[in-house]
Amino acid sequence: MISRVQSFVLRGIDAIACEIEADLSSVGLPKTTIVGLPDTAVKESTERVRTALLNSGYRFPQTRLTINLAPADVKKEGPVYDLPIALALLRADGTIEPSADGRPRLDTFLIAGELALDGRVRPIKGAISLAMLARDENVRGVIVPRANAPEAATVDGIDVFGIETLGELVAFFNGQAQLSPHETIDADTLIAEAQPAVDFGDIRGQEAAKRAIVIAASGGHNLLMLGPAGTGKTMMAKALPGILPRLTREECLEVTRIYSSVGAIPNGAPLMTTRPVRTPHHTASSPAIIGGGTNPRPGDVSLAHRGILFLDELPEFSRAVLETLRQPLEDGCVTIARSQGSITFPARFMLVGALNPTPKGAMAEDEVGRRAMEKYLARLSGPLVDRIDLHIEVPAVPYRQLTSKVRGTDTQTMREMVLSARQVQQKRQGRKPNGELNGRELDQMAALDESSRETLGSFMREMGLSARAYDKIRRVARTIADLERSERVEMHHVTEAVQYRLLDRLL
Repeated sequence: MISRVQSFVLRGIDAIACEIEADLSSVGLPKTTIVGLPDTAVKESTERVRTALLNSGYRFPQTRLTINLAPADVKKEGPVYDLPIALALLRADGTIEPSADGRPRLDTFLIAGELALDGRVRPIKGAISLAMLARDENVRGVIVPRANAPEAATVDGIDVFGIETLGELVAFFNGQAQLSPHETIDADTLIAEAQPAVDFGDIRGQEAAKRAIVIAASGGHNLLMLGPAGTGKTMMAKALPGILPRLTREECLEVTRIYSSVGAIPNGAPLMTTRPVRTPHHTASSPAIIGGGTNPRPGDVSLAHRGILFLDELPEFSRAVLETLRQPLEDGCVTIARSQGSITFPARFMLVGALNPTPKGAMAEDEVGRRAMEKYLARLSGPLVDRIDLHIEVPAVPYRQLTSKVRGTDTQTMREMVLSARQVQQKRQGRKPNGELNGRELDQMAALDESSRETLGSFMREMGLSARAYDKIRRVARTIADLERSERVEMHHVTEAVQYRLLDRLL
């Protein structure tokens, strides 16, 4: 007899429908075979399922078993198939009876879960993607481990059933017990403001840098901070999340799908409700940053989606790693190609880089120091620097400011400025921030008058700026105008924007 149970394959962050077929045959010696491109974890599921069935009071069929995972040309990974395989075997040997008298049908649910040896059901990766697949496939509902139910229940339009044990589910399909759908989670009630580790008011001095950070946060611009060691670059990067707008519901779901696919959602949190911040070490490899693997998984650029990717000591990262940032900075996504196909991960993040002027961390004070600075900064390629909107200097703070009891501009004040500018942008162009405007949109929304064009043109010729830098300057100027609630981009907006191209002058 052949039985069928519906489950899923997680490919990147997307769920693909997968059908588990189990056939029990009395012909031949007892043997269990799993086909359909299973990895080692899937092949090992035979022993987990066998022991879980026996410890739950059921028998494991002593016949020739063939378990097929379809489609057969897609790699199957992980222990998510333990539960559907166990159910397929129990249905094939008659332990789960055919549906009748209104009992739930096994083939109307998408089911996934890892089995412990005592029959408990352990959490899985990708539960929210499974729920989205179920909604799109118009099935009755999904059955997942209870720990994953709150996450899956954030998807509207689908019933989510969370279970603790295999026996609980068998009783449900035999009509001996009832399961109630998990209450739908209202994402809007969970979205919260980030609680920054540092308040900008605690950072002495650096008012010019704070101004640039407000501009960057207001327009979603990438930011590079150059200055000697101990001037507050890292502290300001840690404080930055506190001035960014809240995630929208759609953005929460986007971020949650990514974190769910790698099993990185914090315990007890059904959704990622604050903007993620990723701070990889400078020894990180390209796959760790960009993503990779045989079955590609997201890297830090995708885990920072809708949030911040902070790269401290930027020149210390390998050249290969830094060059991989070009595509996500330009396109807001990253594509990883493999022989079986390519997978695209979202990667719309705000890049914040910090660097010292020299390896010793001090500013150049003589000709030798200037040569050392030029050599150190040459580790950054021109095309990468081109893709960063604002380059600012973070100078050493005078002793008088360090010991002053007067607080500088604080997080609350800066946040209000950012939200005001974002409201202007939303009214004009929807939810797309200025940092994502293309050339045609800039021509419409950041048009320059004749004198501003001439001034910008002279800067371009003097500094040897590229066409990409030209658009970056216009985007930043548009954001500065929005902070002043100015409908037009004026001359002083352009001149301030040009000042934030520090590395173009140094490289």
